[in-house]
Amino acid sequence: MKTMAAAMMTLFMFMANGATGQTATGAPQTAPAQNPQTISIARSESLQANKGSAQYFTGTVQIQQLFVAHDPSRTSGGRVTFEPGARSAWHTHPFGQILIVTDGTGWIQQWGGPIQEIRKADVIWIPPGVKHWHGATPTTSMTHIAIQEQLNSNAVDWLEKVTDEQYHK
Repeated sequence: MKTMAAAMMTLFMFMANGATGQTATGAPQTAPAQNPQTISIARSESLQANKGSAQYFTGTVQIQQLFVAHDPSRTSGGRVTFEPGARSAWHTHPFGQILIVTDGTGWIQQWGGPIQEIRKADVIWIPPGVKHWHGATPTTSMTHIAIQEQLNSNAVDWLEKVTDEQYHK
């Protein structure tokens, strides 16, 4: 699985390409080293949203990359908005992932577990290597901030898509 677009991870998260270190839209995941003595501000008007790749998402998903990993950091993050019925494919993260729901109601599921509801202000920790998906419910949108670390320029390993049967369980 790959990381979120130049606008994210993702989120989504968030999620870098394991083979190329690119985001879901093909943009590089790691930024060059910054001067450790200079504060950097990314103004909100400069943070563009991109459509989530149909290869990694079902339905309408917007991904806004909030920050990339700046050497020596491995942490990246983004804002991901799922329209009703939209969801990620199954995926894992080498160092885990944190989701902070900022709006709406969504679902998350760990492989072999039940679908769980997530709501505004919920903070979700997904342990390293845990196969999961997340997205909106069939009737409500959901936005979350996704934060994850990279291992060898890879923040996510994308797997198969969530089927309609799995989603509606």
